[in-house]
Amino acid sequence: MGADHTRSSPPTPPGVRRILVVTVVPLFLATLIAALVLWPTDAPRPETADDTPRYHGTVTRVVTETCPPNPAVPEGTPTTAAGPCGTVTVRVQDGPDAGREVQTPIPAGPGAPRVSAGDEIILVSLIDPGDPSISTYNIAEHQRGKPLVWLAVLFAAAIVAFGRLRGLAALGGLAASFAILLTFVLPGISAGHPPLMVAIVGAALIMFVVLYLTHGVSAQTSVAVLGTLGSLVLTGLLGLAATTATHLTGFGSEDATTLSMFRADVDLHGLLLAGIIIGSLGVLDDVTVTQAAAVTELRHANPNFSRRELYRSATRVGRAHIASVVNTIVLAYAGASLPLLVLLTADSRALGQIVTSEFLAQEIVRSVVATLGLIAAVPLTTALAALVTTAGRRAPGGGDHGPRDDDTPRASRPETDRAEALHALSTPRTRNTSTAAPSGWPEPDRSTDTRW
Repeated sequence: MGADHTRSSPPTPPGVRRILVVTVVPLFLATLIAALVLWPTDAPRPETADDTPRYHGTVTRVVTETCPPNPAVPEGTPTTAAGPCGTVTVRVQDGPDAGREVQTPIPAGPGAPRVSAGDEIILVSLIDPGDPSISTYNIAEHQRGKPLVWLAVLFAAAIVAFGRLRGLAALGGLAASFAILLTFVLPGISAGHPPLMVAIVGAALIMFVVLYLTHGVSAQTSVAVLGTLGSLVLTGLLGLAATTATHLTGFGSEDATTLSMFRADVDLHGLLLAGIIIGSLGVLDDVTVTQAAAVTELRHANPNFSRRELYRSATRVGRAHIASVVNTIVLAYAGASLPLLVLLTADSRALGQIVTSEFLAQEIVRSVVATLGLIAAVPLTTALAALVTTAGRRAPGGGDHGPRDDDTPRASRPETDRAEALHALSTPRTRNTSTAAPSGWPEPDRSTDTRW
């Protein structure tokens, strides 16, 4: 183990720290109170039903056969059944027939699994209504437990190997996000609470937990929290205005229509807005944390930067980031709705009618509103970070450059400093590993998180 040569950033001035505490703590407490008020104490439970018995099995043999002709078919239809046809021999792993080999027909039809010898599958037991003592097996689907477990292990190992303690904290934040979604957001919407309010409170709760857990309690993280929260509220307002202007009802997908059959009390319009809020949160976190870190690093690289110079420099970073993130959002929504987009090629209506139909207009509104929220997050977070990093700090020379927000020219460097600089440049440099890095240059491994 080598010595740690990292140098912590200057601590946040007490006045700035107090302002952040007074701003962030009430918002966190308000989020907790709203979550307690909206907590789903009477969420409906799914009705218990007699599920078809399901057992695990392993395919040992597959025998294909020519499909028999249909006994009577209308004119113009195929005379043989759509294949494949044949039998599959399966060794049952559990249940009353554990250890035995049973035969099942080869799965056929749209979405039927394709099986081969050695596949681990799931069997369903079907009982003959006429004679309950007779039961048959059919193949339902493949077993996916082991591949999913290995993917999860690979995912966690890669994050921890690269991020180390920060990666471990990120995994904890991911677990906290799923816990809040599964215990608060989804049950709250199912209980009949306003979906938009539940989504905003749930997203704010996720934001507080994930950002502080992953990036630590610091001024930089607090700036990212404030920028994310402001952008979330703005995204919700923009989504409400856009869905109202386009008269979207939330019935733009087959899933929403099916949900309305089972849960008629769920507000599908609010559910659409909730989806926009939750979907924007992950990318908003990325943008706000990046902007806060960019401002902090620029300030450490040149302590003489004014607030305006910090804002302009960090905003240029934000523009490049937004240019790539916008494409990410559109492609993410397109990938999630790819079957819907492919269906457009089979639609015979005019392009204008297709684009303005609810199922496609809903996806357009999602992408546009999320992008507008991201664009607003850049100047908001950058301005907050510039204020925090410059407030109450003095430059190394003793002059107070923190409050300076104009573009007035700085005083020229004294002649003695110029002479020393020229002498240093003209003197051959020797490598000395026993001394620390010069105080005027930040170490490459230094953390940019500002201490409280």
